[in-house]
Amino acid sequence: MNIAKVLDAKGLACPMPIVKTKKALNGLESGQVLEIHTTDKGAKNDMAAWAKSGGHELVKHEEENEILKFWIKKG
Repeated sequence: MNIAKVLDAKGLACPMPIVKTKKALNGLESGQVLEIHTTDKGAKNDMAAWAKSGGHELVKHEEENEILKFWIKKG
C-alpha cells in the first residue's frame, strides 16, 4: 500500500481525530491513502462511519500497543 501521508492524532479526544483526518484528506488527491494513528477508542466506529459517509474507503485498520491505526483511501 502506498501511503501518501501519516497523521498523528494520538492523545486527541473525539471529535478531533475525525476533524484532523478530514483536514489531512482535503490535502490529498482522489485515490491516495492516509494513515491515521490515534489512541481514541471511539475512533473504531467513528472512522468507519465517517469514511463511508464521505465517500472514502476504510482500507484497513488494526490495533497495536494501544494505538489504533487506520488507512483511508480518498474517494
